[in-house]
Amino acid sequence: MITVAILAGGHGQRLGGTDKAALRIGAATILERQLAAARPLSTDILLIGSRTATAPEGVRLLADRTPGAGPLGGLDTALSEARHPVVLLLACDMPYVTTRLLAYLASNAEGVDAVVPKTERGYHPLCAAYTRDAAATVNSALVRGERKMHDVLPRLRVRVVERDALERLGDADRLLTNLNTAADLNELDAVLAHNL
Repeated sequence: MITVAILAGGHGQRLGGTDKAALRIGAATILERQLAAARPLSTDILLIGSRTATAPEGVRLLADRTPGAGPLGGLDTALSEARHPVVLLLACDMPYVTTRLLAYLASNAEGVDAVVPKTERGYHPLCAAYTRDAAATVNSALVRGERKMHDVLPRLRVRVVERDALERLGDADRLLTNLNTAADLNELDAVLAHNL
């Protein structure tokens, strides 16, 4: 059984304060796309730290247990509130995650604390599966004042999903696309316009 946790607590500062989950990519928002990918896998879907006052149907809206702690705080909240032993963690700015990718990550979580994709850009801990076994390490890091996901990964038992495995699920770069800056959004708009 799987819980899906979408982290929506960022301020979108590099995108002028934009709510990234609400960005439209084609006919749907990023959040709508992510929910479409998540719903075949789970009935326990969390939206953590969102600015919205109401959650989509069937989604639990949660505030961070440790305000201002960034994605690591979101993971801590997700692990503490999850109804299931595996949590699929997603940043709210990833429009192309698929059910197939999420299912693959979750299916490889047995016996480890985390299943994390890795490409030439490095680890992608905000599109990864975590188990309840990671909870104590994550919480201890927060108590010590740590805020970076990459600082905690070395203390977890991580199963790395390399590019070759990702490519069997789709184009790895597309699957792991995230929109952090106006340049990222402009590049995506150009690609979408070219494909019309």
